[in-house]
Amino acid sequence: MKIALCQLNPLVGDLEGNASIIEKVLEDTAPSKPDLIIFSEMFIQGYPPRDLLEKRWFIRDCYSILDRIVHFSRNYPNTGIVTGTVLESPISPGKGLLNCAVLIHNGKILFTQAKSLLPTYDVFDESRYFDSADEISTYCFKGENLGICICEDAWNDSGLFQPKLYKRNPVAELADKKASVIINISASPFYIGKEELRSSVMKKHASTHKIPFIFLNQVGGNDELIFDGNSMFFDNAGDLCKKLAAFNEHVEIIDTENTCKSSALPRLDTIKSVHNALTLGLRDYVRKCGFSKVLIGLSGGIDSAVTCALAVNALGAGNVWGIALPSRYSSEGSIKDAEELANNLGIEFSTIGIEEIFTSFLKALDPFFAGTNPGLAEENLQARIRGTLLMALSNKFGHMLLATGNKSEASVGYSTLYGDMNGGLSVISDLPKDMVCKLANQINCDGEVIPQSTISKAPSAELRPDQKDEDSLPPYPLLDSILHKLIEDGMATREIAEQGVDQDTVSWIAKAVSKNEYKRRQAPPGLKITPKAFGSGRRFPIASNYKW
Repeated sequence: MKIALCQLNPLVGDLEGNASIIEKVLEDTAPSKPDLIIFSEMFIQGYPPRDLLEKRWFIRDCYSILDRIVHFSRNYPNTGIVTGTVLESPISPGKGLLNCAVLIHNGKILFTQAKSLLPTYDVFDESRYFDSADEISTYCFKGENLGICICEDAWNDSGLFQPKLYKRNPVAELADKKASVIINISASPFYIGKEELRSSVMKKHASTHKIPFIFLNQVGGNDELIFDGNSMFFDNAGDLCKKLAAFNEHVEIIDTENTCKSSALPRLDTIKSVHNALTLGLRDYVRKCGFSKVLIGLSGGIDSAVTCALAVNALGAGNVWGIALPSRYSSEGSIKDAEELANNLGIEFSTIGIEEIFTSFLKALDPFFAGTNPGLAEENLQARIRGTLLMALSNKFGHMLLATGNKSEASVGYSTLYGDMNGGLSVISDLPKDMVCKLANQINCDGEVIPQSTISKAPSAELRPDQKDEDSLPPYPLLDSILHKLIEDGMATREIAEQGVDQDTVSWIAKAVSKNEYKRRQAPPGLKITPKAFGSGRRFPIASNYKW
């Protein structure tokens, strides 16, 4: 069977636009006469549509668009279409909706299969909206007994995951029903290491059940989630026959009878994958939100430099505006580094001094601050002045402001609410400081873009004389190591201290993570690239008194 794998980038809620993509693919692939064309999970709606699913008008519109696609399929009577969509559920009592794959052919819906396993962890909340399939079936089409499942349905292998989350194994059930090819349509988001894990899961299904296995994934960024594609076709021995490129839209026609081995596409290293993921996520977030240009406050530091370089890669130099906002504490080196970065990238660059504004703020507050020592309040004034000016420029000219804080800072609250946290998107908020440095070196791999002095100098907020981050924080390598154990590994402070780490340091970091939950709740969305990101997948209380 000739099957067109459509690894494409739908826009959430754009039912008309997503339907037009399906129609165009049918037109473009018609000369190749595919037997079947497959699209990703909930392609018609775009994934994840979240609480749009609670609006009855949205569901009615989904049915109208599905009818349009069914009608359009009559133009291609020799080709079947598999796409993900939402259908009403007959299960009562229940949530009222099913996450479905539908098989459309020549003006008719021949077959539907609802998703069986509904993930409710991390960023997933499908039990909020959907009922599980009450039956798993196959369907004979053009001589193949198709076994169709959806994303999480393939992720319940007891040999790979402990503990098991579900009683059912939909892939095994399809194999028991004599499926001759298994198709998994997915919207499986990226995080570091996900590509290798996915490959092992899908390969094991094919080799265990001796059935060709197709994994078709969405690509593109939707809010904080980045979908990397990496769609695959394995033969019945579990050997990889085709793999589509990561982070790019692609339509590829395969033949399930032609299972000649294909050399896998070159595997990207971790930092290159992170670079490509952030570029895609940034580009899609900006454009899907209706913006074309961004602006960034350039401090001369590594975080703003990396954010700016990613923005240029995603949107082009002509769509990026870098702005330096020096104060009395800004070093000449930092100002020079910001300007050199802008020149290297070829972006528009401006400078707005904040000294006069800062002085006027201090004067206005002097009757209230009199008799107190300068401290955080005065330092944060500078960050808030910068944030106000940048937001004013964003409002005036319609550029999206990008926040530049990293995960290490966000974890312990080393940032200023309504200051450097301002923005429409926080691009590197899921990158620990060490990874930011590695990404800077990756950006410079073909020549210096980020000034070497920016990379090598000691990090500083430059809000008081001779300030260094390590005046307030543990050294970043130690901080990142402890944060990983607390956030990624879920360890208790006692367990970390037992590994030879100073108990007071661990306790201070854990307390800082806890007490700054309120800041992160008010931060702009950030792009997710680790398994445990701050964002919709983290649901910790703010008013609380727990001991980590």
